Amino acid sequence: MKTPLIPTLALFVSVVLPAAAQNGKPDPEGFIRDWLVLAPFSIGDSSGAEALDKKQFAEEAQPSAREGAVQKVGGKELTWEKTAAKDFHLDFKELHSNQSEHVVAWAVAYVVSSGEKTGLTLKMNSNDQGKVYLNGKELVKFTDTRTLEKEAEDAATNVILKKGVNVLVLKVVNEENNWQGSVRFLDQAGKAVTDLKVETKP
Repeated sequence: MKTPLIPTLALFVSVVLPAAAQNGKPDPEGFIRDWLVLAPFSIGDSSGAEALDKKQFAEEAQPSAREGAVQKVGGKELTWEKTAAKDFHLDFKELHSNQSEHVVAWAVAYVVSSGEKTGLTLKMNSNDQGKVYLNGKELVKFTDTRTLEKEAEDAATNVILKKGVNVLVLKVVNEENNWQGSVRFLDQAGKAVTDLKVETKP
């Protein structure tokens, strides 16, 4: 009797799906998974809330992020790294396990819309503090500590995605333990916006 293929197939699917999910579009729930990440930068003795409100580099709200480009942050040089999230959220601690406490990270995605989209809701989640900029404007922030729960998101309403390229920036500060963040867009009916391109270059 032939050996059943199901266990092998299941293993193959479990290994392949996370990588295959990054196809330059939001996932089925609307989460952005393709990013350029800049991290880690120490916040020193600052609280997470203080570090969140401080612009550690002048272009923070709308950086010219490119894969491999060097960004000066304070007196340190960091490099923008192309990253595909394995889950609905970015796991900064997994990317930088050697320095993951009392730190801040930035993630940039270039969201391309075929036409103007109005009346959207932007949902952001973070562990710990987080904020989102869209096209240079701060839309939402969370200033306390927390764990990341999928449905416990902060929302910005009446959001507009312009036709063409929109610069999305997620900033996440971690004090201790896990370091994560997520962003997605919902339409006026509360459904995930998935008809977008998500690029990691301008």
